[in-house]
Amino acid sequence: MATGFRFPVWFVFLFVLSCFSSFCLAGDRLTLGEILKDGDNITSKGGDFVLGFFSPTTGSSKRYLGIRYADVTVKTVIWVANRQKPVHDKNGTFLIDKIGNLVVKNGHGDLLWSSNVTVETRNSTACLIDDGNLVILNNDRDAARLNSALWESFLYPTDTFLPGMKVFMETQSKERKVFSSWTNESDPSPGKYSMGVDPRGAPQIVIWDGPNRRWRSGHFDRVEFTGVPNVTRSTFFSGFKIHNDDDGKLFFTYSASNTSSLVRFQLTVTGNELQQRWDQGMGRWNTLQSMPAGDCDLYNFCGNFANCNKEGCLCVQGFVPRFQEQWNAGNWTGGCVRSTELECRSNNSVLKNDIAKKDGFGALERVKLPDYADIENVNMDECKIRCLDDCSCNAYAFVKGINCMLWRDDLVDIEHFEEGGNTLYVRLHPSEFGKKNRTTIIFVISVLVALAFVVLVAVWLVCRYRARKRESKRTNEIPKNHLVRSGEFSTEISGPGDLNAEGHQGNGSEVSFISFSMVAAATDDFSLANKLGQGGFGPVYKGRLPCGQEVAVKRLSQKSGQGDEEFKNEITLIAKLQHRSLVRLLGCCVEGEEKMLIYEYMPNKSLDTYLFDPARKSQLDWRKRFNIIEGIARGLLYLHRDSRLRIIHRDLKASNILLDEEMNPKISDFGMARIFGGNQNEANTNRVVGTYGYMAPEYAMGGLFSGKSDVYSFGILLLEIICGHRNTSFRTDEHSGIIGYAWEKWDEGRPMDLVDRSIWDCCQHDEALRCIHLAMLCVQDLAVNRPNMSSVVLMLETNNVRLPLPRQPTYTSMRRSVDEDIWHGNQDLPSSNNVTISVLIGR
Repeated sequence: MATGFRFPVWFVFLFVLSCFSSFCLAGDRLTLGEILKDGDNITSKGGDFVLGFFSPTTGSSKRYLGIRYADVTVKTVIWVANRQKPVHDKNGTFLIDKIGNLVVKNGHGDLLWSSNVTVETRNSTACLIDDGNLVILNNDRDAARLNSALWESFLYPTDTFLPGMKVFMETQSKERKVFSSWTNESDPSPGKYSMGVDPRGAPQIVIWDGPNRRWRSGHFDRVEFTGVPNVTRSTFFSGFKIHNDDDGKLFFTYSASNTSSLVRFQLTVTGNELQQRWDQGMGRWNTLQSMPAGDCDLYNFCGNFANCNKEGCLCVQGFVPRFQEQWNAGNWTGGCVRSTELECRSNNSVLKNDIAKKDGFGALERVKLPDYADIENVNMDECKIRCLDDCSCNAYAFVKGINCMLWRDDLVDIEHFEEGGNTLYVRLHPSEFGKKNRTTIIFVISVLVALAFVVLVAVWLVCRYRARKRESKRTNEIPKNHLVRSGEFSTEISGPGDLNAEGHQGNGSEVSFISFSMVAAATDDFSLANKLGQGGFGPVYKGRLPCGQEVAVKRLSQKSGQGDEEFKNEITLIAKLQHRSLVRLLGCCVEGEEKMLIYEYMPNKSLDTYLFDPARKSQLDWRKRFNIIEGIARGLLYLHRDSRLRIIHRDLKASNILLDEEMNPKISDFGMARIFGGNQNEANTNRVVGTYGYMAPEYAMGGLFSGKSDVYSFGILLLEIICGHRNTSFRTDEHSGIIGYAWEKWDEGRPMDLVDRSIWDCCQHDEALRCIHLAMLCVQDLAVNRPNMSSVVLMLETNNVRLPLPRQPTYTSMRRSVDEDIWHGNQDLPSSNNVTISVLIGR
């Protein structure tokens, strides 16, 4: 009879011990009776993470127990134990107490933090795992198994979401706030921002500002979050996944595609969620994505039933602004309402269900779907029917991985994407689709009219093609040394005066004229492919002259609020200006109703295309931003003091700063500029022009402008360059704009909180702090308290200049004045977006 083989007891003990050692070796653990003192560390087995005491800032006496990356040269803390109760000296200790809890105590033995494990055990070990997770293991169990952990730091995170961390969804109807920001860079106590999961319908990641939503990721379709189309799988990031644990609870997690890559998500002190990867070669964290990245990412920025895009806010089809005057003034918080109420919701409707089925749906493409959706497991056709049969249903969508989504309440937080997103089908009254019961006669007449129109257009195109061919042959014979001449006439334009039909205006700097046909040929007949952008003046096109030079053509729109005066003004002024920080005017075109300005071409477009684009803003590192700041300042100093004419720009903003191939700034758009006399310091006007958020108080309210008006605009622009966000993106219940927000940070002694997180690691803090200080001086309420541009340049370029302390602003935004009805009569209000406008007010 065969006998069973038995292992000796001592062999089993050694085997279990060896398994335990593979999980938690000496040097990466703390056992009962051991004490970790300030200055000692525990290092994970792979050497990636270190546990020990630290101070958030150099020179601080406050000490915290935390976990940080071991080989990252920029100190990066990913978890803090005693974040609310610091040790005030270096006598803190970390140990396992008598019932098996992890505790932090000060030198007097006072308890500052505890893991609060409810299961009492007198045989536990603390271990720092290779993924950065600190766990308590019960040695009475099978210590080689990870699920034997009694407690994990991963289940109680601070502000950082690491690969392998599980974010649980407790129920299908309850929001769970998991992460909380630091209060500021020197204080890890929980700040005002939190981040977690809203599992209702399809799960979403949400950032809260206190109790209010600040940003949401959009619904998770089992592959990606639909509201963040630019966060995709990469060589560093494998994407999010949902799993069930042993108890059936759902949780989010993600992993790094390459285990050697250090990646993380962090909730910052400014309420942004950053996705970052450590670049060992450059010695810095590279920001792959930052949310919210702009105004449209802020929760429900445009209000209910409105769609936010890069141009501003638009009501969705079938809806109009709830408060038209506020909407026109750039206050979109009121949202939109239906222009024609659905008949099934009217009191006079008898057969509501039958009427409801006559409604239709308008498609809203490439959008972040609204919040608060109901999910039903039906196909797309049935989804449409479900919505149509329910009079309370305002919209539906069908998303792969989620199925049918229905919205029975207001449509909240819609954002338009250039790429990605989903299609939302919004329920509309039948009248929105026009009359469909046309008679046969009308149809026949329409077809005949259309055919006649096609024939006329064809004839016109043939004639125009032949004319352009003849013109092209003639213009190609123009000598190349005549940079921009029409071949028919040229002119010289000097000081103020009227531009006559022939384009002559006295003696001065030469500005050559170009014929309309040449400009049309240069821009390929103003094709959309050559369109560079749109401003208050009109569209801007890229062109190439017969001599081969690339130019930018600004074409005055017939619908523009600007007209002949601004056109003549720009030619008059910029023709006489020569400075490396000012854009160069090459010529103009005046033929019939057409008026165009031809400038040197700037390949990197305007500053706002980089500064406010989350995907491109990191290309403007701190050194480039500081050079841009200096260049703008020097350009303004030239206008105010050093040019032949003393000029006030009056419309300084990010979209009017162009960037050349080396990212050097050039001030553009002088249509609103004014000339000052030799002894003149200020002037008054009854025609206030400019852009909402950039105008100085004395100018916006009283029409009084001076060089200090430009200084105020420069201060706003300076804050935008530092923050990386538009001034309007800081509108909240607490702040009326960027000045109020900046002052709060300044007053709290946390001005560096203003620095754009995408450039934090490469930022020269002393320069940034000086720029913030200077910006606060430039936006003082009273013009007399602001520096002039010569002082601004001196303060920027000299480290040993003592800057005066700014005063607290009391007038931080024109929005406050609008809300208090300071504007009277039937006056238009300044634009809140990036479009320059003209406003008429009394003196």
